[in-house]
Amino acid sequence: MAQALSLAESVLYMTDPNPRVGCVIVRDGQVLGQGATQVAGGPHAEVMAIRDAYEKGHAQALAGATFYVTLEPCSHYGRTPPCVDALIKERPSRVVIAMSDPNPLVAGRGVTKLREAGIDVVLNVLAEEALALNPGFVSRMAQQRPWVWSKIACSLDGQIALSNGQSQWITGAQARADGHHWRARSSVVLTGLGTVAYDNPSLNVRYIKTSRQPIRAVIDSQFAIAEDRSLFNGEPVWFFVNRVDEAKTERLAQKNVEVIVVAADGQQAGQGGSNSPQPHINLHEVMRILAERGVNEVHVEAGSGLNGALLQAGLIDELLVYMAPKILGPGLGAFKLSALSDLQESFNFEFIEQKQVGDDMRLRLRAIKRWQTLMAAIVAE
Repeated sequence: MAQALSLAESVLYMTDPNPRVGCVIVRDGQVLGQGATQVAGGPHAEVMAIRDAYEKGHAQALAGATFYVTLEPCSHYGRTPPCVDALIKERPSRVVIAMSDPNPLVAGRGVTKLREAGIDVVLNVLAEEALALNPGFVSRMAQQRPWVWSKIACSLDGQIALSNGQSQWITGAQARADGHHWRARSSVVLTGLGTVAYDNPSLNVRYIKTSRQPIRAVIDSQFAIAEDRSLFNGEPVWFFVNRVDEAKTERLAQKNVEVIVVAADGQQAGQGGSNSPQPHINLHEVMRILAERGVNEVHVEAGSGLNGALLQAGLIDELLVYMAPKILGPGLGAFKLSALSDLQESFNFEFIEQKQVGDDMRLRLRAIKRWQTLMAAIVAE
């Protein structure tokens, strides 16, 4: 199964919105074929592994073999036929599955079809490792929201900028390049108006090779963005606003920008006007829309305002922190939050990784309850 997981990881940047899946076919200790899911609409991992076995002259050996696959084989017609039917046709003796598929169109049906065909099925082998490759897909299927991580570059004392706003660069070049891996694996890179206005970022993937650029998305409740930003380079951008400006919307559409009007807390979508107080966009609604559009993973690169709002809304599932070995003193913290009156009110995460990247440390932290909820969705009884 470890080899199948490695194959799934090899397609980390390309399968979206489909899950990353790997498959290895083994008989008598020999690997007959292996494969991973291709771009959306292309063959799934099981079909790629079967093709590989055929190309290597192992077609006759597939009957009685063991298939190791990182996700329950699909049992429905989508862009491709059901993988479970392709497996049954080859008559394996056993199928070992890392995690169940929470997609309501599958949800155990693949396992049932295999067992009804007389095939032994083993479940939950390295399930957590399989989930780590597809938290967004599982979250979208099980909870109708993407998996969200916030990337933060900060000093030892937790500052993301000086008090005058200067932030380029707190961390080193290697840490900044490493961050592009996380952009590349995401479906959407999300930021706020302040970051676009002050830093003028492109938010695309530049330092690694990828066949797919994530969508850039911006939260801008008052639709105040200047129209000359680097973000508007002709690649798709989604703008989430509360205030309607039809003329501006039409101009930005010429730059491949889609404006999405979202209700603010306590308002109907589009109620905000130029003289209205600045309400906060309903971030839960933004996440619902993203999930509805097939978004699995959201990579946040934003300032303290949006980071704080997402945290308080319970929408940050993971923290990706690059910490530089320097102290800045008074400045801008990573999260704009109201003062807590009790330690019991703190936002708690667990460390899952610590790694040195150049002169900086990369820390990954995960929201414990959210992870437990996803684990419950993929571990079969």
